[in-house]
Parts: sequence; structure tokens; C-alpha cells
Amino acid sequence: MITQEFEQRTRELIDSIKAICAAYGLGNDGNEFKIITQVFLYKFLNDKCAYQAKKIRPDLALADKLERAIASLSTDELDMLQMQMGPDTARFKPEHFIAHLWNRQTAPEFAKLFDDTLRDIAISNNEIFAVKTDGGAKITLFDRVSEFISDPSKRDAFCRALINKLGDFSFERIFTQKYDFYAALFEYLIKDYNKDSGGKYAEYYTPHAVAKIMAAILVPEAVRGKVKDVSCYDPSAGSGSLLMNIAHAIGEQRCSIYSQDISQKSSSLLRLNLILNNLVHSIPHIIQGNTLLHPYHREGKVLKKFDYIVSNPPFKMDFSDFRNELDAKEHQERFFAGVPNIPKQAVDKMAIYQLFLQHIIYSLKPGGKAAVVVPTGFITAQSGIDRKIREHLVDKKMLAGVVSMPSNIFATTGTNVSILFIDDANKEGVVLIDASNLGTKVKDGKNQKTLLSDAEENRIIATFNAKQAVEDFSVVVSYDEIAAKNYSLSAGQYFRGED
Repeated sequence: MITQEFEQRTRELIDSIKAICAAYGLGNDGNEFKIITQVFLYKFLNDKCAYQAKKIRPDLALADKLERAIASLSTDELDMLQMQMGPDTARFKPEHFIAHLWNRQTAPEFAKLFDDTLRDIAISNNEIFAVKTDGGAKITLFDRVSEFISDPSKRDAFCRALINKLGDFSFERIFTQKYDFYAALFEYLIKDYNKDSGGKYAEYYTPHAVAKIMAAILVPEAVRGKVKDVSCYDPSAGSGSLLMNIAHAIGEQRCSIYSQDISQKSSSLLRLNLILNNLVHSIPHIIQGNTLLHPYHREGKVLKKFDYIVSNPPFKMDFSDFRNELDAKEHQERFFAGVPNIPKQAVDKMAIYQLFLQHIIYSLKPGGKAAVVVPTGFITAQSGIDRKIREHLVDKKMLAGVVSMPSNIFATTGTNVSILFIDDANKEGVVLIDASNLGTKVKDGKNQKTLLSDAEENRIIATFNAKQAVEDFSVVVSYDEIAAKNYSLSAGQYFRGED
């Protein structure tokens, strides 16, 4: 009941921040997204710091005004308190708290005070909370939020309106809640900016069914609680829903998250997702940059290899500007099957997923596992780079299987998708599942979307993990059988010995 109540209150808070943005002319503005996520994050970090402080020092919980009680601590006491809070809680000075700003609303140049406070929090916590770029620059937690309002005379009132909303309730009672609460919260926070809702920022969201199936097959129930000290990587991370799912399947403290994404917005969202999901220790591994041209994560001079890799890479994109650089000798081992050519027409249709897929295979540790969303055409293409990649996976015996998903599992793309499961330890028995007939079609705005029920998701997961053959649904085939069928990974071609 508490969770439902807080989820409702939290949604109301997010809606009220959006309403303030709209009232000050920022509705549907490109900066609205930055303000909403940053103001929400300020509130979350404020309450988390207060929660931890009271937990460590119960005397602070009895204080009438927490920020004053913290201000009255000696330097040694404050240092000790912050040390005991652990690395995943932002360090707040007494003057950083929302309550302090709330009391200063009548101060002249309140917007400057508000912005200075957020910037000081960002700088004080830069070591833990800054996201790096592949060039070594740091993207701090907060911008000067009021400066997104173009009319300086309205900035003070805008910041006062925000502070008044932030003081309405506290998150403190929900910090014991687990992942599902925060996943729903994050989803709601970015709902106007993700592609499942027809929003503007197409790269941010992988359907829940896909993320759940990937995590449950990569980390089956039988090994949960036993896997530890592993690395999880996504080279095209978006907002990180795939990484969150696998981290929670393994256990947040049992794994480290690594990612790279070319989008600055994505990297900021992923940072927010990590903060909400108790994965702050992985923020230093979040890199904003071009994975294909400048892969960041290394051990010495060689690219780092990972235990688990998840990815929903972009399928088609114009990368003609740096295509020839990728074809250089230094990248040839990584792109073993080749670099797509630039088509004479439709340059934006360059098959960039082929490069991400090769990068993932190259970045996998011996014995490692990966799950990648690919266009279904990949699993049967009879020539070119797709075919070479499949030959590599089969000949090296590093496939777990494929799940072909229903059409429109992604609301905004007509492309049929499959999930490719790579497993360097799987030397026999490849599972191919045709789940294309599952799901219920629903209207989602102008688009049609297919939703899988929990039972259907669980059927896919159980069939795959048990390596079960089910008539007209799944087959288990040998590597030799796959080679004999022109390396096809389409389940339908193996039903009743079809050609």
C-alpha cells in the first residue's frame, strides 16, 4: 500500500514539474527534458542524503530542522557522517538542502542561488557522479537550470515554483523499496521522451518484455545468487533498461556496469537510472562517445572483455562520415566480417547493427554470454556480412540460440526483431524459438503494438532455458545441422525438416 501511495505521489510530483515548465513556456521545448530529470534528481538525492544521515545518527531524526542540525556538527563529525554514508549517497552541505532554499525564497536573485546550489552539489560530487566522454571531459550532474528560461525576469519565480513543489513530500520512506518501484518511476519520468510513447527521443527505451527475456535467459533462476564479481556491458546503452534488468538478475553489488553511447541525453538518463537503482558505483564506467570509432573501455592498450553483454543497437544509420576510418587496419580484427558499404541511395539505411554485433562478439570474454536485438532478416540472410557473422558464431560454437519476436514488439518500427543469444561456453544444442505468433495487438497512438502477457514471456524463458523442443514453437539443433541449412537461425526452417 505504501508503495502504491508513493508511486502516485511521485507521479504527481513529476507531473507538477512538467506543469511548471509548461507555464513558463518550456512545454515540448528541448530543454524541458533536462529540467524535469535534473530537478527530480535533486529532490531524490536530497531525500536520500537526509534518509542516510538519520539512519546513521538517530539524534538527527529528532531534530526539528535537519539542515540546521547538520550545520551544527563539528567538521570532524560531518566528515565522519559523510564517510559512513557510503559512496552511493551524494554529499550535501547544510546549505544544499531543499529546506534551506525553501527558507531563502525571498532572497534577491533567488534563481542564481538555486543554480549555484545545484552546481555546487555537482562539483562537490564530481568524482562519483560525473559521466566521462570518450575525449576525457566530464559531464556534471546539474546545469544552471534557470538559464533555460530565456526571459531573465521570470527566472526567480520559476525557481520558487520548483522549490515549493519539491518540499511537498519526502521519498525517505521508500528507500527500502526494490527495483520494480524504481523501474516504474523511471519509466514514468521519461514517458514523454521515449519511443514506446511516440515521444521525441527514440533511442531511450527497450520494451519491458525484451529486457526481461534477455535477463532471464542470460542469468537463469538456477544461477541467481551464485554469479558474482562480473562485468556487464552495453555498447549502445540508451537509458540503460537492458543493463538494469541484468544487474538486478545478478544482484547490484555482485556486478559492475560498463556502457558507452554516442548520445549525451542517453548518458544523462543512464546516470539517473543508475542512481535510482543502487548502482552509483558504476557511474565512472558510463562513457558518452562513439563506441565503434572510439571504444573507450580498455585493459592496457587492448579492448576490455566482458562477462555479459546486452544490446539493442540502432539497426540502420548514416555513418558514411567515418565509414572508411572503420575499415582501417587497426579495426580489422574487431570487424572480422567486414564494414558495410555506403549505398548509392538511402545513405541513412547503412546497416550499423552489423558493426555493433561484431564489436560485441569481439568484446566477449572466453565463456562469456551476450544477448543482442537484431532485425529478423539477419538470421536468414544468404550472403554478405550477416552470413559471415552467423558462420563465425556457428563455426566457433558460441551460440545459445535465437528468439524471433512478434511483429510490432517495438511500437515505432515495422522491422521484425529477433533476440540473438551468444554463449561462448555452449558447445552443443542451439535453441531456436519462433515466438512470432504470440502476443496481443493493441493500438498505441497512431501505431500498432504487440504486447506479450507474463505467461507468454515465461513460456519463452522456460522453453529456452530447458532446451525444450515444442511443436511449431521451438527446436534444439546441433551446430552441424545449422551449417547444413546454410547457417539459418530461423526456427521455422527446422520444423518437420522444412527447407
